[in-house]
Amino acid sequence: MKMFVIPVMASALALAACGETTEEAVPSDTADMAETDAAADVGTIVDVASGNEDFSTLVTAVQAAELVETLSGDGPFTVFAPTNAAFTKLPEGTLEELTKPENKAALVGILTYHVVAGETSAEQLIAAIEAGDGSTELSTVNGTKLTATLVGEAVVLRDAAGNASTVTATDIDASNGVVHVIDTVVMPG
Repeated sequence: MKMFVIPVMASALALAACGETTEEAVPSDTADMAETDAAADVGTIVDVASGNEDFSTLVTAVQAAELVETLSGDGPFTVFAPTNAAFTKLPEGTLEELTKPENKAALVGILTYHVVAGETSAEQLIAAIEAGDGSTELSTVNGTKLTATLVGEAVVLRDAAGNASTVTATDIDASNGVVHVIDTVVMPG
């Protein structure tokens, strides 16, 4: 199976390092509690995004769409999170228009296009792509599909219009799912 290693944000690595335990040093039931506590320490998907300045635009959009409570819920969710730089690729004025109260439904549609129900790790996503002879369709929370493929060792998402977004970091754990970082905002159509 092809594997790709993409640097994950320093803060996620630091959190992961703090939560590591060994089963030899800790009895089994205590190890399970430590893993649960470590996941709780990480916080929800919204907490993880809020804790990283590279996602400030995404957090602002999630707040404008009133999705904070939803994305802080039980999940699990897989979120393809666009960075601030990804949002700057949108045509000028797009984000400002979308965050106006009268455009909330359109914003919700775009943001939920970045969310897949269930927790899908990078390894699972690559396995699905390989099992699908080079691509797999992901059913997003908004009801529209994203297509994932491999280009070299990188996972690339194609939106409804055929635009591409590359996954640049993977498997950032949250208490209610996982975050994969993307370099372009995907659009449902």
